[in-house]
Amino acid sequence: MSRILTLAAVLLCMGTSAQVTQEIFESFKLQERRDVAYYIPETYTPEKIYPIILVLDAEYLFDQVVANAKFYSRFYNMPEAIVVGVYQSKNNLRYLDCGYETNSGLPTEKGKMFFEFLGMELIPYLENKYSNAPFKMFVGYDITANFGNFYLFKDISLFNAFVSISPSLAPEMTTRIPERLSAMKKQIFYQLILDGEKGNHTNDILALDQSLTAMDTENLHYFFDQYPNADHISVATYGIGKAFDNIFGIFKPISPKEYREKILTSKEPVFKYLEDKQASIVSLFGFKKTTSLNDIMAIYAASIKKEDFESLKPLSDLCKKEYPDTMLGFYFEGEYYEQLGEPKKALRTFEKAFGMAEIDFLTKEMALEKIDALKADFGY
Repeated sequence: MSRILTLAAVLLCMGTSAQVTQEIFESFKLQERRDVAYYIPETYTPEKIYPIILVLDAEYLFDQVVANAKFYSRFYNMPEAIVVGVYQSKNNLRYLDCGYETNSGLPTEKGKMFFEFLGMELIPYLENKYSNAPFKMFVGYDITANFGNFYLFKDISLFNAFVSISPSLAPEMTTRIPERLSAMKKQIFYQLILDGEKGNHTNDILALDQSLTAMDTENLHYFFDQYPNADHISVATYGIGKAFDNIFGIFKPISPKEYREKILTSKEPVFKYLEDKQASIVSLFGFKKTTSLNDIMAIYAASIKKEDFESLKPLSDLCKKEYPDTMLGFYFEGEYYEQLGEPKKALRTFEKAFGMAEIDFLTKEMALEKIDALKADFGY
């Protein structure tokens, strides 16, 4: 059994109630005590579930990852996440933890123990202590980035997403990673990041990018970003934010470009786009998020523009569930009946909308205009 010995709880400058704790984790697998840090969202509650983000090289990366997790959860509806960082700078621990045999490219004996420490002690500790989602992300840099790939060698990867920042790739990794990713049955997000400096591993990273780009695997979500103006040190700052943007992009509101190029051009019912988006979130993260008003209005606008009035009915049902005290659901339902040529049902439904709270662009005046127009047209 592992024992956790708390050293101190520190406040992150980004919020007065932030929960960042630095501790010593006593590992049975390593037979060592290791410095770790945890960020627990300020609004943590056991009623919600939280993805876990594991960060190696915590001295350099932990604060950046926490800052991005806070930013994206606040502004882009990414789920709040638990972040755990492992410190490795003392006594060159990162090279001992993440070292590999030069011939085989596989972890050293110490590397195998570190692999088990992360997967069999540290992550389970968080899973037992906190309410967590099935989604887990690995973040590493240089040699620690390469280490994350070893989790792909398992039949079922512990992690759903990998952020690999300028990795020092072990021998055979340029072929092993594509092979393992092609065999994965679960969805994997793989973010590869490269700086602008020419280094010993640059050609290997570019070769890996070519192989992954060429893969045609539904379960792989692959992203590659190179930053010509970043050196080998600053690239982490450049890359982490973009990685969050890529991996958690499904949580972002529907953009004007997405609306034009994906929704308006699709031959499928407009509402199906939103339905698929929600299903993907549930499948990956284990929970259903409240649909943003931005997405609701995008689907509404596309339904009207494409004259796909059938999509208004499931959209109205969704709004009744998620925004039950507002006009949204009944107003959209009223338009649905109006377009179907059922004025009596439309009139009654717009009257219901009139009695509810205004929201976004929908006002009581708009509902009243609909009611008056229907009465005038049909003599009610």
